[in-house]
Amino acid sequence: MRLRRDSKIDLIHKVPLFSQCTKRELTAIAAAADLIEVPEGMALVTEGGHDRELMVIVDGNVEVRRGGRKIATLESGEFFGEIAMISGGPRTATVTTTSPTSLLVIGERQFGALVEETPSIATSVLQVLGERFQPKAV
Repeated sequence: MRLRRDSKIDLIHKVPLFSQCTKRELTAIAAAADLIEVPEGMALVTEGGHDRELMVIVDGNVEVRRGGRKIATLESGEFFGEIAMISGGPRTATVTTTSPTSLLVIGERQFGALVEETPSIATSVLQVLGERFQPKAV
């Protein structure tokens, strides 16, 4: 899947992690992100692993498992990988595609450069991380 630059920027803007970013910040993020295509059944990250990429789902679905138990299904516009990338710790879950999937991938080095050039991106990331760790309402 080939996205026009503006389409890539629009897609990134819809992701909660980057929804508060300016056009300039979104342009920088789009330049740093690679678009990849993966088949159904591919493990993208493995619980306990030490890889460091943030992945945004462009099209497709993934299943998230922790301790072998399914904890979530993610779809277009959703993302994963931010916790291990920011904390430097191991992956907290295994994520596997459940359909052919297109992803935007931002590596640790590219993300570090983005944050260095545009510190407000770090603020957006911290806000989303805080929201993810809030207790769920019952």
